Amino acid sequence: MWLFHVRICVLLWTEYGLPLQAEKGLTNVGQFDERRHFMTVAEVAQLMRVSTMTVYRLIKAGELSAVRVGRSYRLRPDDVDRYLGDRYTEAG
Repeated sequence: MWLFHVRICVLLWTEYGLPLQAEKGLTNVGQFDERRHFMTVAEVAQLMRVSTMTVYRLIKAGELSAVRVGRSYRLRPDDVDRYLGDRYTEAG
């Protein structure tokens, strides 16, 4: 049963554009191509230690880049890092 589940996951991943990393020598199926990774609003909020509403406000104000997927948003880690880096200040 487990092998069947893995084959179905592999089929879905390749069908929807998520390449198998085994071809690149990676053995962990959980590893992924960084260019295709997106974070949810909840993940960004947890990373920044703010509420999800704050992240939504930043997106709406255009301060934080996001991609609309259906009714939700996805953010690239690079965009989040850039946002945080631009607002970094040295303390006293």
